[in-house]
Amino acid sequence: MTENPLSEQIANQLRRNILRGKLAPGASIKERDNATEMGVSRTPLREAVRILAKEGLVDLRPARSPIVSIPSIKQVSDEVEVLLAVEKLSGELACQRATDKDITEISKIVDVMAERFDSADPLDLFEIDMSFHSAIARASHNAPLAEIHRTFLARLWRSRFLAAVKRRNRERVITHHCQIVAALRARDPDAIRTAIGVHLDNLGEDIIGVIRQELEANTPTTGTD
Repeated sequence: MTENPLSEQIANQLRRNILRGKLAPGASIKERDNATEMGVSRTPLREAVRILAKEGLVDLRPARSPIVSIPSIKQVSDEVEVLLAVEKLSGELACQRATDKDITEISKIVDVMAERFDSADPLDLFEIDMSFHSAIARASHNAPLAEIHRTFLARLWRSRFLAAVKRRNRERVITHHCQIVAALRARDPDAIRTAIGVHLDNLGEDIIGVIRQELEANTPTTGTD
């Protein structure tokens, strides 16, 4: 944490605040208030907000405070389609190109996930889970593909976290990740595509369900007398 630039540390804290709901969708991120609360100057805070804006978690507004994004269902649906395609392609390429060290490190992430599943904070567990998927993308040894994966993972970070919390199931999660690792060890691209599909093909419905609930919650209702 301390090795990261201050702006990235602040972005990480804001990101976690957004995921935990401390900064709700549509909420303003007031520069002065947040800088004071975090004990930092306004310049690195401004840079941190720009990082989150690139990730799609924050919307910048001219001459006004930025706000936490409220993505549309169409936007999220499109992004999920891209992420699923990238995850599957990353798995196929990782079967061909991953080093033994890559595979060992990916397997260790599943071990950590299994060990901490029942005791870890949901957000910490989610970050471990996402590190698994990022590691497979890197194991494709295709830098542009890994960057695309990082971009779309970031854009769906919050909605994917909320969906994961609602579907938290130890047996399902650990079994799915173990099947992906087994396919990777066997270097079987068809098997890993199937395993990733089983793990993620309901992701779109889950995320869209979460976003739909939020949009409904944030839509003003009008009564009749």
